[in-house]
Amino acid sequence: MHLVQRGNNRAPCFRQESDYLLYLAQLRHLSSQVGCALHAYCLMPNHVHLLLTPKLAQSCAQLMKQLGQRYAQYFNKRYGRTGTLWEGRFRSCVVDSAHYLIACYRYIELNPVRARIVPHPGLYPWSSYASNTGARIDSTLSPHAEFVALASEVRGRATAYRALLEETLDPALIDAIRVATNKGHPVGSPKARTRVDRTGIANLQGSDPDLF
Repeated sequence: MHLVQRGNNRAPCFRQESDYLLYLAQLRHLSSQVGCALHAYCLMPNHVHLLLTPKLAQSCAQLMKQLGQRYAQYFNKRYGRTGTLWEGRFRSCVVDSAHYLIACYRYIELNPVRARIVPHPGLYPWSSYASNTGARIDSTLSPHAEFVALASEVRGRATAYRALLEETLDPALIDAIRVATNKGHPVGSPKARTRVDRTGIANLQGSDPDLF
């Protein structure tokens, strides 16, 4: 699943380094608790990208509900504010096929470059780039099987992935991921929508509203 959650009215949801660190600590704890494997992430100043594999159909919704509530309570208390922090429900899409899965890794970690915050993803400290390219160990992350398939050993995998990140991400892939995430549609092979609709995991935004 590719998930995006934005600050209300696109306002900043992170102001200090400690905000990012606290969010990541809560993400690490809660993803393990509810059964979500985290593959990639990027904490932008006013929104969050996560790439997750849920153990159960409701795992992502449970994660985002608890994470969103806990962090909002912390943020409001710290900065003396009231009201909602997040802009409604998170947006999400199912990612199907190796082609789109690896594209989502790249899409997420290249987000600070597309936003012109940094010229290179390695210069942005609040993403999984350093861990997925072998520069840092992050116990929060669990590599997806398609990521592992990039090479037979860790060093080769990091090298292969760094090479992919140096390539320009196809604008058509960017658009496909954006549209699918905004509309809650599966992104990938044509069979994805049929398979996911049949299992009832397709659009978590359409499930029990009490989970958000």
